[in-house]
Amino acid sequence: MTELLPAPAAALDTPPVPVRSAGHAIVEALALHGVQRTYVVPGESYLDVLDGLVDSGIETVVCRHEGGAAYMAEADGKMHRRPGIAMVTRGPGAANAHVGLHTAWQDSTPMVLFVGLIPFDHRDREAFQEFDVKAWFDTGAKRVMVLDNAERASEIVAEAMFAASSGRPGPVVVGLPEDVLRHTVHGPAHPPIPVATGGMTARDVDALREALAGSVKPLFVTGGNDWTPEAAQQLTRWLERHRIPAAAEWRTEGTVPFDSPSYVGPIGYGRPKPTYDLLEETDLLVFVGTVPGDTITDGFVVRQDWSRKNFLVTMDPSLRGRSGAVSYQIVAKPDVFVRDLAGIELDVRPEWTAWTERMRGEQERFAALPPATPTPGPARMDTFMANLVPTLPRDAVVTFGAGEHTNWAHRYFPTMEYASMLSARNGSMGYSIPSAVAASLARPGRRVVTVAGDGEFLMNGQELATAAQYGATPLVVVVDNAEYGTIRTHQERHYPGRVSGTQLKNPDFALMAQAFGGFGVRAERDEDVPGALAAALRAIDEDHVFALVHLVVEQRTRAY
Repeated sequence: MTELLPAPAAALDTPPVPVRSAGHAIVEALALHGVQRTYVVPGESYLDVLDGLVDSGIETVVCRHEGGAAYMAEADGKMHRRPGIAMVTRGPGAANAHVGLHTAWQDSTPMVLFVGLIPFDHRDREAFQEFDVKAWFDTGAKRVMVLDNAERASEIVAEAMFAASSGRPGPVVVGLPEDVLRHTVHGPAHPPIPVATGGMTARDVDALREALAGSVKPLFVTGGNDWTPEAAQQLTRWLERHRIPAAAEWRTEGTVPFDSPSYVGPIGYGRPKPTYDLLEETDLLVFVGTVPGDTITDGFVVRQDWSRKNFLVTMDPSLRGRSGAVSYQIVAKPDVFVRDLAGIELDVRPEWTAWTERMRGEQERFAALPPATPTPGPARMDTFMANLVPTLPRDAVVTFGAGEHTNWAHRYFPTMEYASMLSARNGSMGYSIPSAVAASLARPGRRVVTVAGDGEFLMNGQELATAAQYGATPLVVVVDNAEYGTIRTHQERHYPGRVSGTQLKNPDFALMAQAFGGFGVRAERDEDVPGALAAALRAIDEDHVFALVHLVVEQRTRAY
């Protein structure tokens, strides 16, 4: 409970000083930072925070597993300019949440994980569920803090939110000792700490203008999660006006719209050959919001020549994860960089137009939908996507985890806005359902589609119960090929004909969806696919429930 102390007689004109528990002060600080919901698996170690959430206006989304809660918070961080929030308890809960933390670390996603801890005076005595929060998380988080002084509750929230958002965004962990949360604290909430956004200096502008003017085949690559929809639109207008192409970092499509004449496709694992060749062919590469790392450069192989001209635009002065030459670094967040870029006007070179049109033509051929008419035989994802895409509104969102099934979304899903693709660039499985739930809650009324593999779905499919409880309505397609397909592909490459450890026996996913309170339909034959999709969309739009389509497909069938 929050009380107000009467002001001293000599200071009756000053506001009363609030008095509340440290746990309630944490919730107050989160609300002050604009947090709309938190994803939790409850524990007795942070009951006072849960109590503070009751009257806070912050929606408390109760998840079924800490990994699901952490994934939802990570996805929430991708959709907003402030960190996503997850709350879990002590040793086992913290261990389960680690997968989402690693995703936030490698995906540069702002996220704060609150972890309930044992009472202060039980520390270092092998207490029930005790663990060392700093030893566990220090190498995989931007900061790890422990609330040992109750009076600092609001301050630590402000510091955590700032650390998660500043520079290269990422995860922060805050440990909450059970007894400290109940202590009474005084004073007003700590205000949010402004985050530096950088920007182009006059020297930066001149360097970039000169490099662009002297380039014959310039290429922008957009990436990261630190954009705004307005900046994405402004960049698109600038690129289209100058006839300059842009590719998307792996699993971040949608910054430059799918239908833009400047968009030339994704760059990452399993990419089609034309975009693979782009990095070697371009004579000026401008990365915005990310750096040329392992995935983009195919394992630090592509574009490693020190003579290459690369401009890197990022708020991370350390350029963590980059490879290859660095011709110039601009320290700026994407929206501020684009604001300054808009002031650079250049004469359009004929070579730019030809270069962009050639690569755009390759992308259009690659993304052209297959026939929507079913073929004899087993269900096919090609048929599903050909029937789905024409139904999608412009603001549709797609989510997915890891596996070969994701390539259908890469190839065909029309990502038209930032952020319309949510995925795990660290290749973490189990992300599809939690991220779809988070996206549906954050963007009510929008069509949210998630593409899940059979093995990937079973890692966090239980979060469909969370979807049902809170009214999330994603369309889920489970691509069931009865195997871990990506690993099987590597296996066939290195150990042909020796299948081991990759085959699966699956349940009826449609019946699982029904058991969780949603709509489920199974399609084994390709002729059943259009009808199954239509029935699922009706269930979402008319019954306002999530819907799952279980596609039983052939093994060894890939999007490209």
